[in-house]
Amino acid sequence: PPEIESTLNRISAHRNVRGVMVLSREGPIIRSTGAVFDGEQGRKYAGVVKKIVDTCKVGLDDVVEGGDDIRFLRIRTRKYEIMISPDDRYLLVVVQDPAQ
Repeated sequence: PPEIESTLNRISAHRNVRGVMVLSREGPIIRSTGAVFDGEQGRKYAGVVKKIVDTCKVGLDDVVEGGDDIRFLRIRTRKYEIMISPDDRYLLVVVQDPAQ
């Protein structure tokens, strides 16, 4: 849909954004932009992001009575900041360079 393309383009246009990826919850990449997600590197990110979200969900279920939903994850490394917004059907991943 055009509104989704518009949103992805708007996010990608920020000067510190290195890549944007949309995954299905099952893992396959639906759409990605940016060199950080090119080729095999994109598939690696997709697999790791899915593992991170699943692990956090299991952890929350262990500590929060009645369970809870993850709305947003932000992971800061020395080089990048990885932001993950999980949904029932999709995962939105944005990688940015916080030094920019």
